[in-house]
Amino acid sequence: MSDREPPHPVAPLHPELVALIAEAAGAPPGWAELLTPDARLDGDLLLDECELAALAEHLRVRFGPTADLAGLRTGLDLAALESLTVADLQELLPEEDAR
Repeated sequence: MSDREPPHPVAPLHPELVALIAEAAGAPPGWAELLTPDARLDGDLLLDECELAALAEHLRVRFGPTADLAGLRTGLDLAALESLTVADLQELLPEEDAR
């Protein structure tokens, strides 16, 4: 295994998660097709605080209280906030939805 390979296989992105991110971002058509599990919410997708708040609400409504983006972000330092990825969001999804 090389240093560049992830320690475990990354699951394909949940299509509803991708759609919710695109909706919260107000993204143009086709933008969601470029999302990858390792895309950072801040550094790569450039989501601002309003978009992150909208995404948190969308996740909670669609996937329930365990999909708590606000809770995940609480207490993270700046470096951790900057490195938060789409895969990190997917880990919040309930097991039956994460597949």
